[in-house]
Amino acid sequence: MKSVYQGVAKSILRAASWNWKPYSRLILYGDSVGWSLDWDMRELANISRRLGVRLAHPLWKHAAAPQSFFFASQFFLENDEWFRFLPGRIAFSYFHGLPNTGDDLMDRVYNGLQLHHERVARVQVTHTEMRDVVLSAGIDPSKVFLIPIGINLDYFPAQSAERKKATRGKLDIPQSAFVIGSFQKDGVGWGDGMEPKLIKGPDVFLETIRRLKGEIPELFVLLTGPARGYVKHGLDEMGVPYKHAYYKHYPEVAEMFAALDLYIVASRQEGGPKAVLESMASGVPLVTTRVGQAMDIVRHGVNGWMTDVENTEALAAFALQVYRSDSDSLNAILNAGRATAEANSYDSQTELWASFMNGFVERG
Repeated sequence: MKSVYQGVAKSILRAASWNWKPYSRLILYGDSVGWSLDWDMRELANISRRLGVRLAHPLWKHAAAPQSFFFASQFFLENDEWFRFLPGRIAFSYFHGLPNTGDDLMDRVYNGLQLHHERVARVQVTHTEMRDVVLSAGIDPSKVFLIPIGINLDYFPAQSAERKKATRGKLDIPQSAFVIGSFQKDGVGWGDGMEPKLIKGPDVFLETIRRLKGEIPELFVLLTGPARGYVKHGLDEMGVPYKHAYYKHYPEVAEMFAALDLYIVASRQEGGPKAVLESMASGVPLVTTRVGQAMDIVRHGVNGWMTDVENTEALAAFALQVYRSDSDSLNAILNAGRATAEANSYDSQTELWASFMNGFVERG
């Protein structure tokens, strides 16, 4: 009976779209869990509207004429189920996932791109390393567009002493603490996260905190994001105080940045992470490994601090440099960071996305 209803629904959708031109609508697919990728699709929808692109709900994949589809990640390439969208035009973001690094899923996805890149119309990559990886699959370079994960500056005002005090009071964080932030999902799955997702570097983060514990008596860690059990267990074992705060909607993360003295990215692989631009926009010093778009955006000693992957000694040393600096000595770096965030806002990326959309979907 279910298949009968589905067949009727498809027929109705085809009939209702009888006059749609091919590739006249853009259909966006997020991750449907309300996490990071869904918010990326909201921003892309806003940009698309500004460009005169007509959007359609995923139900319209059954439209009479083939349309244009954008997937928020590359993981649909793991199998061939996406062939059912053809002859629609297929585009997607390929944020992270280096092949031949021991991750079977990443290898399957990359192999899918190697096998089927001729069926793909567009790929968004967010940094030069991933651009080179995607090109190594044999895809036509004209299909690959380097567009960083942007930031909505309306959500991230510059930090102020008053806002920091109020936010710490709300989160029950000591006003005298030196607060380091880690806002991500770094456990496997959507449960308690006791199994670490190693590409996110939770073990690297914990080792960095261990190095800092004896140097910063008032050390405090603020966590957000799901599946943080591994990190919380490690902090408990070290006796480092922390707060795991939750938020329902992505813009609320800006309030978390208001409580910070420093943000650390300790990842081994990344597409962004978003926290790079979020910390810069918020006026929070950033110490990061050389991953994702950080490698293209961060200028060491100018708008943040950057070191090699897994270099916990350097991560801790740069964190201590921030700890021992007064606000006046940090201002130049924080101002440069804000300027970097402004240069990479979603509003500033309109022309990049216009180039991406040209020849992929009709524009009004």
